[in-house]
Amino acid sequence: MFRNVAELVELAESKNVKISQIMIEQEMEVTGKTREEILGKMEINLDVMEKAVKRGLKGVKSHSGLTGGDAVLLQEYIRKGNYLSGEMLLDAVSKAVATNEVNAAMGTICATPTAGSAGVVPGTLFAVERKLNPTRDQKLEFLFTAGAFGFVLANNASISGAAGGCQAEVGSAAGMAAAAIVEMAGGTPSQSAEAMAITLKNMLGLVCDPVAGLVEVPCVKRNAMGAANAMVAADMALAGITSRIPCDEVIGAMFKIGQSMPSALRETAQGGLAATPTGRELEAKIYGLPLTKK
Repeated sequence: MFRNVAELVELAESKNVKISQIMIEQEMEVTGKTREEILGKMEINLDVMEKAVKRGLKGVKSHSGLTGGDAVLLQEYIRKGNYLSGEMLLDAVSKAVATNEVNAAMGTICATPTAGSAGVVPGTLFAVERKLNPTRDQKLEFLFTAGAFGFVLANNASISGAAGGCQAEVGSAAGMAAAAIVEMAGGTPSQSAEAMAITLKNMLGLVCDPVAGLVEVPCVKRNAMGAANAMVAADMALAGITSRIPCDEVIGAMFKIGQSMPSALRETAQGGLAATPTGRELEAKIYGLPLTKK
């Protein structure tokens, strides 16, 4: 039904429906399943996300010891009321972190679009729900909208850190979340596209450099920043701000940038933060290896 963001927006506007509805219709067409079956499968994803957030907010630790407990610290900080940024923004950040801490602790999460970027979409969803008071169906629509933009990204660029760096993982997740936030807040399909473009533009070139090759450092905190980016971009789009570069062209640029990245910066743990002295020390400690210079 659609191959890019322009076609997605045109379909939604011509039919006068939400982007989420276009995605549901496409899923029905591709899979041959009924609307109820499609919604049922997404309901399972929503449940997994909700449980992961709740578990993370109770406090978890990874087996490596590299990550864990930061979501709890953020919630405690919010409760003190002395924060500098907004409460909803920090709530989104904490819930994004919570999800990725659960992932690092070998818990169950829903890849959105990947395990390493799984915190951004649920983090923002369960933060904005406190203000927007969505129904269960509207929460499902949020995920379908995010999925529609993720579909475009996966087919026109990449959602793989090994192929395109972290811009392809957390960047994609943040763009997906921003578009979905806009729709849930009553924005237009075009505004969802603008939010996606604004988000991606500010995450172009983000490398994938996991310390010790684990999806923990800096991945968890990058989900935090991805959630914050999505929230701000959504507000900008809802305010009427547009991207000078069309969304599909931003996606095309992301693809080309990913292709031009050296392999050391694409999930190999050979460069970036993974190659710092502390990164190498942590790697040696985790795997019980002698510390060698690389």
